[in-house]
Parts: sequence; C-alpha cells; structure tokens
Amino acid sequence: MPEESSAMLIAVTRHVSPDMDACVLSHSQRQPIDIERARRQHRAYRDCLAGLGCRVVTLPAEPDLPDAVFVEDTAVVLDELAVITRPGHVARRGETPSIEATLSEYRPIRHIRAPGTLDGGDILQVGRTIYAGLSARSNESGISQLRELLMPLGYEVKLVRVSGCLHLKSACSCVAPKTLLINREWVAADAFSGLELIDVRPEEPAAANALLVGQTVVFPAAYPLTRAILEKHGLTVETVDASELAKAEGALTCQSLIFRRDARPGGEGSAS
Repeated sequence: MPEESSAMLIAVTRHVSPDMDACVLSHSQRQPIDIERARRQHRAYRDCLAGLGCRVVTLPAEPDLPDAVFVEDTAVVLDELAVITRPGHVARRGETPSIEATLSEYRPIRHIRAPGTLDGGDILQVGRTIYAGLSARSNESGISQLRELLMPLGYEVKLVRVSGCLHLKSACSCVAPKTLLINREWVAADAFSGLELIDVRPEEPAAANALLVGQTVVFPAAYPLTRAILEKHGLTVETVDASELAKAEGALTCQSLIFRRDARPGGEGSAS
C-alpha cells in the first residue's frame, strides 16, 4: 500500500462462511475450524482496519463458498482500475461476481480470461512495479494478461517464481513503501533488487505476510519473534489474532481489498 493518509482508504471485506471447514487447502493439513472464533477474529480484524482510519465495507457471507472471506484473491485494485481475477482453483471462481459489483462503484473493471488464472494473493505492488507470483494458483497466461492491461498505464509487471507456499504474499509483503518482509526459502531475494529486505525469523516461516495500512504494519499475533525484528527497524506494528483463519490457509492481506477511494478520475469522491 502506498504511503497515504489512511482516512482515504476503503477496505472491502466479507463475513466468514458458515462452511469454512470445507475450504480449499494446498499446503496445510485440515484441522477443525471454530467458526464462531473465526468470526470474532475477523470482526477484530475489521475493527483494527477501522481504527486505522479505513472505511470498512463488509459483504455478506457466502454459505456455499467456504473461502470467500479471502477477498484479496478475487481482484487487483489499482488507482486507475480494478482487475477481476480468474482464481486458480475452480471452486473459488464463484466469489468474483459480488466483488465485481462492489468494486464497480469505485473503479473501471477489467478481467482475466481463460486460460489465464490469477489469484490476488500473488500480486505485490511496490509503487509502479507489480510483482506477480507464478504459483500453483497463478499461471503465465494470467500474468501476461495483467501485464497487457497495466503496461499502458505505466506499470511494470515482473514475474516472480514462488515455491513452497500458496501465494507470493505468503513469501513476502510490504512493511514500508520500499521495504519487504521476506522468507527467502519461498521466493528468491534477487527478484526484488533495489528494495530493503527484512527476513522473517527461521522459526516463523509463515510470518512474511503483513498488511501495511498507512504507516502501521498489521501483523499476526502468532509470530512475536518476527514482530520484534520489525519493531527494531522502527516500524509501528499492531497485532491481531488470525489463528482460526490461518487454518484455512488465510493470511492478513487475504482478508481485505484496500484501496484509495479518491483515485478514480471523475468518480465519487474524486480529487480531480
């Protein structure tokens, strides 16, 4: 997230599905999920975003779509437009229509088409550079389509190979405008030349996913050792408990789509 006043931000979220136990898993063993506890954790997450100045838009739960709380995978939202993705797992493709309807209030809409697949969790924006993870969920066609859509707008889309984890943002995420938190076991550090890199503690390999809101890093309470590293770098960190959602392979960035409300030229609230 670019450095901005958080008061300008919209955070689109969705309530936890009552059928979340049937979520799609790729790298984790299935564990029972306490749905009520997951709902409480997600409410606390939304409260955290609101406390940081976001206007939180929460969509109804999708009872037949267990992973739908992880709205990040359904879209890539930039200042100029929103790209509705084509999720890599077929069970998740029904999540996109309601997200498209919501985002169309704020941005022009574009789409990733077959045979392309793209999960929003594989997209990391750093200024005008878009790092796109080639993973089990996002393929070369999807990344190529994204590049074709964004190049005319002045973005550079760089393909980054991911291994050992679900998404690129499982392996690295922004914790300051030009600073990434990274697990080098899952993504090659040389893909991010010119950026400052902060390594997760090896005892906490899943700690690389953090959510930057304004100047605050929202971070999982489960990883205190890596939190201490972030704080030693002078970063402001606020922790939330996401342990039940993590059982569904969900991370903090997965649970929201955060973007600047005023970026659409001529649109509602536009600064133009």
